[in-house]
Amino acid sequence: MDLKSALATQGYVSTRPATQPKPGPGGAEAGDASSFSKVAESLEQTVRNGEQTALDAMTGKADPHALVQALAQTELAVETAVTVRNKVVEAYQEILRMPI
Repeated sequence: MDLKSALATQGYVSTRPATQPKPGPGGAEAGDASSFSKVAESLEQTVRNGEQTALDAMTGKADPHALVQALAQTELAVETAVTVRNKVVEAYQEILRMPI
């Protein structure tokens, strides 16, 4: 075996595990659950921030510009969550329509 083949084989062997999914709890990939959790926490934090800014604006602690900005961010976050939910439901319904 020549040196180039040996180096190529060694490179393949060292990169092969990186292409395989990393199993996490429940057989899911570890990154999927973590990513979904982070997105859900971000959505929750955005909504809470919007609510707090609205309360602050009602009591005179926040200016109207901050209120409008917080409400726009909250609206965008909720619309994104609803769109993702609709796509998931649509995909599920498409799977149900598949012939067995």
